[in-house]
Amino acid sequence: MRTPDGEIRDLEPREIGVLGENLAALHLEREERMKVLHRNFRAPHGGEVDLICRDRDVLAFIEVKTRTTEKYGRPSDAVNKDKQALIARGAMHWLRLLDHPDIHFRFDIAEVVLEDGELPRFNLIREAFQLPDWCRY
Repeated sequence: MRTPDGEIRDLEPREIGVLGENLAALHLEREERMKVLHRNFRAPHGGEVDLICRDRDVLAFIEVKTRTTEKYGRPSDAVNKDKQALIARGAMHWLRLLDHPDIHFRFDIAEVVLEDGELPRFNLIREAFQLPDWCRY
C-alpha cells in the first residue's frame, strides 16, 4: 500500500495509527454497516475509546490496532488488561454522559494490517473482551 507521500514504512508510528483508524472507520461503515458516532473519545480523568459506533441496537466501543506486519503477532495482542481497563473507563464515562441509558454495549477490536504493496486487511473481533468486574457505570 502506498500513501500519497511514500510507503507505509516511511510513516511515523502515530501516522500509521491515524491512517489505520481512518481506514477502520470507513470499513466499519461500508462493510459492517455500523454508524460511527464519535472518534477518539477521551474521558476527563482517564479512559479512551478510538471509535464509538452503533451496530443496530448495540453500542460498540472499538479499539483500533494497526500494524505494518503480523510477524510479531496479531494487532489485537497489544490490547492487554491495562488497555482494556483504559477503554472500559472511557466507555463508562460515555455511558454516564448519556445518563445511564438502558442500552446494550460491547467491546470490539478492529485489527488493521497495512503492508507495503498490499491492500489493507481488516478483522473485526466482536465482543473481544468483557467489562471488568470493578468497572460499573
